[in-house]
Amino acid sequence: MTATRFRDSARYWRTPLLPGADLLTAEYHDHAFTPHWHDAYTIPVIEDGAESFRYLGSEYVAEAGSVPVINPGELHTGSRAVDEGWRYRVMYAPIEFMHGLAADVAGRAQPLPWFGADVIRDLDLAHRLSRAHRLLEADADQRGGFRGIAADEAGMDSLAVEGALLDALSTLLVRYARTRPEPLRPIANDPRVETMKERLATDMTAPMRVADLADAVGLSPFHATRLFTQATGLPPHAWRTQVRLQRALGPLRAGALVADVAAATGFTDQSHFTRHFRRVFGVPPGRWQSS
Repeated sequence: MTATRFRDSARYWRTPLLPGADLLTAEYHDHAFTPHWHDAYTIPVIEDGAESFRYLGSEYVAEAGSVPVINPGELHTGSRAVDEGWRYRVMYAPIEFMHGLAADVAGRAQPLPWFGADVIRDLDLAHRLSRAHRLLEADADQRGGFRGIAADEAGMDSLAVEGALLDALSTLLVRYARTRPEPLRPIANDPRVETMKERLATDMTAPMRVADLADAVGLSPFHATRLFTQATGLPPHAWRTQVRLQRALGPLRAGALVADVAAATGFTDQSHFTRHFRRVFGVPPGRWQSS
């Protein structure tokens, strides 16, 4: 019997019960995510099919029932690992929220939580995360007056929904959080890399040449590019594009026009912005914004 092929369909949404977070309910077949990062903890639950992704220099496969957590700021990709594709639910949990929850759970100040690269295979945790995500989506639908499939599950009040969220995320922290290890490569802490990052990120609309970066750190263009790529995993132009995309999210959330956001963050035009945005978030910026 042939498995059902998933379609490329994604819905981003938000909830006041997890302030500052983006949440995603999606399935993918043809779409492949280019190398990118998020300024939040990426906490997915694979519900069906399997996803393949590259992370911290290795290739991984996350199948149904697994939880492939990605730490903030870490490059990763994403594509189907099986013919039918994959379906998942994702919480992009803010750093401040997870850090505060870790301190609440421990009863004292904690270092920033960090998760190992290996895919978490814990069916109990996956069930807790999936249930919390579904209840949050149902609650968000009810608040918005929308009654979809998820809304049929909403038979409890916000206290219970928030309780399921805290239960799921605290279970993740207690079982799998650790302290971030020191970089294995000294190059990751090279001050010349930080100088180049600062130059690239200072003004997103200003034109920039490799020679400008090289002059700032006293290297040739070739050696400056190689040093930067080895340290960050992306060449300077691709790294700058990722910063532009992350900076675009705030104005989009605030309701700014997509064309204005594109111009303010240094993209050539709206179509250029849309093309890069879709590669990272799976939907055009206007649709992401409308959630």
